[in-house]
Amino acid sequence: MAATAIAALLTLTTFFAATSASADAVNYVALGDSYSAGVGSGSYLGDSGSCKRSTNAYPYLWQSANSPSSFSFVACSGARTGDVLNSQVSALSSSTTLVSITIGGNDAGFAGTMQTCVLSSESSCLSSVSAGEAYAQNTLPAQLDRVYSTIHAKAPNAHVVVLGYPHLYEIGGSCIFGIGDTKRSAINEAADVLDGVIAKRAANAGFTFADVRDIFSGHEICGSLDTWLHSTTWPIDESYHPNSSGQAYGYLPVFSQS
Repeated sequence: MAATAIAALLTLTTFFAATSASADAVNYVALGDSYSAGVGSGSYLGDSGSCKRSTNAYPYLWQSANSPSSFSFVACSGARTGDVLNSQVSALSSSTTLVSITIGGNDAGFAGTMQTCVLSSESSCLSSVSAGEAYAQNTLPAQLDRVYSTIHAKAPNAHVVVLGYPHLYEIGGSCIFGIGDTKRSAINEAADVLDGVIAKRAANAGFTFADVRDIFSGHEICGSLDTWLHSTTWPIDESYHPNSSGQAYGYLPVFSQS
């Protein structure tokens, strides 16, 4: 074996050993909505019911690769900020050292906006997007603050990673069917508004914001590369969610590096 190959192997061995050793002391809790639960990526855990938690979701992939001391996976499809407060934060404690979360998209009416944009006129779509942006800018900040302050209170020793949402569409992409670029641009701009609000509130809480827009670039619906997001699909609740590639190659590396 060449000396350079041996050196590379030793470096990788040292890296994975160090990662494994550091993960031994990690108590990880995965909170959030369908993007954290892994809706759209298949292989759902039988005990997760309508929450549709997947073994292909980035939290599950991370714990499989790192073997933390404990792992509590409570993210749930359809979750809003109130659901995190009412049903998920009880998984946190002073011994929690790592937390991940995606939240805010359902509060801002993501699902309803997508339905309107797919099924209705351009003006209806733009009106729905505008309403969602207004909610994100005016109402969501206080809701996020309550979630983040509760996480900090219940898990004061944790590194908290707040992940954002990707653009859904590549504008001018190769799609033949589906909605036009005006609608697609508006939806992407709404994601920017939502991510901007989330990033600011996360920073104010002292948390890490993990932006996934760049890594998904080219892999959006109509993208020039392998698509990491579902368009309209069946089951319908999996539409406009990351597929297993989006979780493994999009969300997982961004979370792992945050």
